[in-house]
Amino acid sequence: MRYTFLTIAASALLTITSCKQENTTTPTPEVATVNENLARVQTSWITERVAKTEKRLNSTEAGKIVWQSMEAHGGLQRFFENGPLSFRFDYVPLDGSTRRYTDETLDTWNNKAVHWKPEDTTQRFGWDGEKAWKQVTDSTAFPFDMRFWALTPYYLAGSPFILDGEGVNLEKLEDKTFKDKNYDVVKITFSEGTGDAPDDYYIIYVGKEDHKVDVVRYIVSYPKYFPNGGAAPEKLMEVQGTTVVNGIELPTGFHTHWLTKDEEAGEHITNITIDNIRFNPEVEKSFFDIPEGADIIE
Repeated sequence: MRYTFLTIAASALLTITSCKQENTTTPTPEVATVNENLARVQTSWITERVAKTEKRLNSTEAGKIVWQSMEAHGGLQRFFENGPLSFRFDYVPLDGSTRRYTDETLDTWNNKAVHWKPEDTTQRFGWDGEKAWKQVTDSTAFPFDMRFWALTPYYLAGSPFILDGEGVNLEKLEDKTFKDKNYDVVKITFSEGTGDAPDDYYIIYVGKEDHKVDVVRYIVSYPKYFPNGGAAPEKLMEVQGTTVVNGIELPTGFHTHWLTKDEEAGEHITNITIDNIRFNPEVEKSFFDIPEGADIIE
């Protein structure tokens, strides 16, 4: 859904700090060696980006709610320090339509992704930050729009951490009560030119007491699906469980419903399972490059 907004904030952080040599008269702080081949960036970059995000978010009421939620889910600093994120995402429509079932690894810092078929890891597609690509010999391996799906699971499962970038607009809506729990409600829209579908929006329900995201509402306005404009009816996803991985709390599944006119969960239409969740700090940058011989997806 979104392909660029998380990377804009990172583009300014391109200067690597130099290490001073220690001498016998003036002790200097110990500086860890930076492996420039890794996708995981150095801590000083993360600290700077997180500080900017904290300042920006805390300047508005809606932003404060999002920042509190980031902290409650383990913190944006730790999220980025953990490095690339991997999981298996199994999207199963209950009407028997196309299942979307892939393993994937995400460069959360630069907003890149690689997917592969669990039964055949040679069948792959991804997003390198600028272009979608596929490397498949089986035309039935991924019977869905791979460009659209490259980052979609991350945006469905990655709240609130996906909301740290520029081009993200936050609006505080009226409070909601859902299943006897009280929530702050924040609507997320995107500035023009942000990604393939800037008319998309999300609405998150953040617990007033625990600051956790339990509900995500969203629409799909992807132009290839709606060439004449418009969008699919709004959906409501309810978190079905969470797990804590390296200090970060992430969802393990959702039930998706059509949203009713009175903004309640209507017909149950999709089950989503997320498992094999792990962080991979040793993944190299080159893993997210477009493979030789891959086809570009327009």
